[in-house]
Amino acid sequence: MADDAIDFWFSTGSTYTYLTVSRLEQVAAAQGVRFNWRPFSVRAIMQEQNNRPFAGKPVKMAYMWRDIERRAAMYGLAAKVPAPYPLKEFDLANRVSLLGLAEGWGKPYIVASYRRWFVDGQEPGLEPNLSASLAEAGQQTARAVERAGGDDVAELYEAATDEARKLGVFGSPSFAVRGEVFWGDDRLDDALAWFRHGSLKP
Repeated sequence: MADDAIDFWFSTGSTYTYLTVSRLEQVAAAQGVRFNWRPFSVRAIMQEQNNRPFAGKPVKMAYMWRDIERRAAMYGLAAKVPAPYPLKEFDLANRVSLLGLAEGWGKPYIVASYRRWFVDGQEPGLEPNLSASLAEAGQQTARAVERAGGDDVAELYEAATDEARKLGVFGSPSFAVRGEVFWGDDRLDDALAWFRHGSLKP
């Protein structure tokens, strides 16, 4: 991690990450802070920890959807919930994100895919979300999917997940600042404070 930026660790497939990706570029511009977008497999880490946050927990699931709805309204974002969950093509969605960030078109694709997920009810990694979001980012679906399925992208994805694991990242979204990890969209302000002051004090 560079000392002049905050690492933004995320997995497409995390519901709360919708709140972050939809506003992070605006936050970066307003705060004069740079974020490194780092896709990883939160699912792999959660499975290793036997963490099943919503499976078989309808009350917690209902709370999560309502919480996202409330917070989206606070940010001025649309949120049609419940959205399809969990994603059927979780890893493909994240590998395409990783490829896009490496090639310079990742952020528009990620934001578009989340918008279609939470506004139109279309799953990332599946049609019609996949092609429409790639087109919005100026990419051809066949080429992007083929490249995302390559061994080199798979290795980058595995390496990123291992780096997140070693940092102690266990959820998405998370922010890493000089060895400190802040988990959750609602911890973005804490990450910004730590980035500027090395503490949570103003």
